[in-house]
Amino acid sequence: MAVKVSTKWLGEMRFESTNPSGHNLYIDAGEENGGKNEGYRPKALMLSGLAGCSGLDVAALIKKMKLNVDDFSIEIEANLTDEHPKYYDKVAMHFHFYGSDLNENKLQRAVDLSIEKYCGVMEMFRQFSELSIKTFFHTKTV
Repeated sequence: MAVKVSTKWLGEMRFESTNPSGHNLYIDAGEENGGKNEGYRPKALMLSGLAGCSGLDVAALIKKMKLNVDDFSIEIEANLTDEHPKYYDKVAMHFHFYGSDLNENKLQRAVDLSIEKYCGVMEMFRQFSELSIKTFFHTKTV
């Protein structure tokens, strides 16, 4: 299946990119690199893509498994190499689940299925990064 993304230069260091969903996003450099800080940075956008890909998997599995989760978030920290071309050589991904009735085993299974089977962006990152993934459960007491 072919996927088409169209990215148009808007002048200076700013671009507008469309994707198959029909939504647009803006890409720009920071002021230190000649931009106006009016959009996403390409490499950070890759990390958002990783979190979004796995997050969608986990959200679908939470629904399918009928799990009680009040909230969850994914935090990513990545190390950018010093030499050009700069890329993320180490990525730490932390899943945080919040709720008063968390089924930790099933939630961990949902995370594992995403990272081991479903998330294609994760597989792409495996080609160039050392991945570290941890899950945290924050139980609320009533």
